[in-house]
Amino acid sequence: MFNQLREAQLDPILSLSIAYREDARADKMDLGIGVYRNSQGETPIMRAVQQAQQQQLDTQTTKAYVGLAGNEVFNQSMMDLLLTDTSAHTRATAVQTPGASGALRMLADLMRLAQPDTTVWISNPSYVNHKPVMEAAGLKVRFYPYFDPATKQVDSSAMLAELAKAGPQDVVLLHGCCHNPTGADISFADWMAITELANKNGFLPFVDIAYQGFGDGLEQDAAGLKHMADNTEEMIIATSCSKNFGLYRERTGAAIVISDSLKVAQKAKGRILNLARSTYTMPPDHGAALVATILSDQELTRTWKQELSEMHGRLLSLRTGLTQAVRAQGSDDFDFIEQHKGMFSVTGLSPEQVGRLRDEFAIYAVGDGRINIAGLQEQQLDYLATALLSVSS
Repeated sequence: MFNQLREAQLDPILSLSIAYREDARADKMDLGIGVYRNSQGETPIMRAVQQAQQQQLDTQTTKAYVGLAGNEVFNQSMMDLLLTDTSAHTRATAVQTPGASGALRMLADLMRLAQPDTTVWISNPSYVNHKPVMEAAGLKVRFYPYFDPATKQVDSSAMLAELAKAGPQDVVLLHGCCHNPTGADISFADWMAITELANKNGFLPFVDIAYQGFGDGLEQDAAGLKHMADNTEEMIIATSCSKNFGLYRERTGAAIVISDSLKVAQKAKGRILNLARSTYTMPPDHGAALVATILSDQELTRTWKQELSEMHGRLLSLRTGLTQAVRAQGSDDFDFIEQHKGMFSVTGLSPEQVGRLRDEFAIYAVGDGRINIAGLQEQQLDYLATALLSVSS
């Protein structure tokens, strides 16, 4: 049977980690995989998470099954985090999933079940897993213009003109904040315009928010999503705790369905649970239990928000520091990095130039030119600036 299989293509991001580990050069730098690293190059366990883990250790008495929907306190906490003070808060349901990728797949399967002829519109470029997950669920994919390679910013006019063509058979997938891979975010005015188009044309908004707190702040990063949720009857959301809680390996996410009534949203939740039963059955408990513990405890919530704010501030300082390091070498070609938000920036480097970064400087980046700003250490900024200018000249 398996002799007939073709060789699998390597994942363009995860495969970089293998090559990086095998590189013996002392000054090597991994700017590929999207994890936050501190000034010592470590991805730390947050203090709030450590304290919640201790609480779990002291109080947990069983490892029995939790249930198909996962941790319901966690589910409610995710809806509170994203939808408080909106009309959608009382007409939404949530299901815990194995990471945001699990949420993407569950929601894709739900769309396929509800409307088999659905086309999902995805930004060009977008998160590398968006297209494969949608297509694996049997949905059609169409790209809309998003990023202007010349300005390294969102091309709002082209984006809105194309999205005006989307209709009732379509779903428009948006990044809630900190666009992956570009780092260029749509404005609040764009959120308002897309919301108006959704209501006028009948397409379903689908928001993937995986970096809340890494862009402009916890509340600010959800402002566009909240406006859309408050002003549309139907909307779906995939959310993740990998980045803002540092729970990468715990695969902690949620799928949220907003409808015109709680009854309809609960019906959708029931169908997601059917779909989950036929795939992974139920999500892992540990990460969701930690998040539920943190967000149910005022002191832990305060500690977490402070830590997240510190991480956000350091990201801003790394962006400023890198652009200043480039300017110090006589160029303003990478000033756009300071304007981008979140973990990533698309540099505009070609695959050949990215290859030179790796071969000549031991700097590992994704082939589309994306670099992980959150993976940098302060002492590396001058070296990276030199490398960027060397391969781009």
